[in-house]
Amino acid sequence: MRSQKATKKQNGKCYILTPERYVGAEAEEEEEEGLDEKMLHLTAKLERQFAESAKLEAMIRENRQRVGSGG
Repeated sequence: MRSQKATKKQNGKCYILTPERYVGAEAEEEEEEGLDEKMLHLTAKLERQFAESAKLEAMIRENRQRVGSGG
């Protein structure tokens, strides 16, 4: 029986065209931390990213103001 996976041959190479496979994607390892712990880590990371975003926005606004006022 033939495989159900779609394939495409190009330049002598065979590519698998299924949604679950991506070029360069590494296989996912099993997660050791639970969902609650993972959410805590992700939320903390998001908060750090929000803080960095606010800092960068303030710098951009300050630079735009200096450029807009001629110096």
